[in-house]
Amino acid sequence: MAAAVNSLTFALGRRFIIVDTVERWKDKELDPLLAPLAAIPADTTVAFFAREDSRAKAPAKLHDAVRRAGGDVSAEVAVKPWELPKWVIARARELKLELEPDAARALIHHVGDRQQRLLRELEKLALGADPGAGARIDAVQLDALAAPSAEARAWSLADALVAGDAPAATSMYLMLRAQGERVPGLLYWMAQRVRIAHDVAQAIEAGEPPAQIKRRLRMPSRAADRLIADARRTGVEQLRDALERIADLELASRGGGSAAVSEDTAALRAIAAIAG
Repeated sequence: MAAAVNSLTFALGRRFIIVDTVERWKDKELDPLLAPLAAIPADTTVAFFAREDSRAKAPAKLHDAVRRAGGDVSAEVAVKPWELPKWVIARARELKLELEPDAARALIHHVGDRQQRLLRELEKLALGADPGAGARIDAVQLDALAAPSAEARAWSLADALVAGDAPAATSMYLMLRAQGERVPGLLYWMAQRVRIAHDVAQAIEAGEPPAQIKRRLRMPSRAADRLIADARRTGVEQLRDALERIADLELASRGGGSAAVSEDTAALRAIAAIAG
């Protein structure tokens, strides 16, 4: 970051520098950045982004440095679960939608409680609504219009990995990330599905009949048939390698890997390696 601020550029006009995942930074690591941050050129804008939780927060020293440089520090605070329906109704009203309380609760049930994902779904509802202010949506309409849950989409991502469909897995990953899903949550579903497929492949290799394997799988019949076929085609060794890559990716997503690439870059590389 310090090098980027001080580097020369041939670009004309305003320059933007975007710094992500600063929730991993530590106070003691910020010293090289303080002087460049205090002397940012007038035509340069720097934006720091942190996805904070109980274990990872942007350092207070960075907050102080940003304020001293004349910048703003703002936070999007998570809404309490019992306040979420009111928040959804208020955001819908900003998009010229009138959402009934039952519809707001139904949307949360369909999509989950992540505010970013809820807002994306409201925007899609607004695009499909009749033009003009005050389009009303009740719970019945919401059930017909709302997207399926992220859990189901995460299963689709995991199934694409097991099937070796890299384009589908990449597209699904990017869609889930765009609607606010966090990498550790996606890794949970990916690892669970790949582990099931690995167990299926081991059972096939040991000579167990597919019908007997299918009875153990807690999933719809057609989905079980597809998983058994994909696991047979992919094989035990490749699925074991996939589990190892997912484990490495989980370690990196929790700050245990190299900081040279972002977690999305690392995830997309892993998806390409597994599904390729």
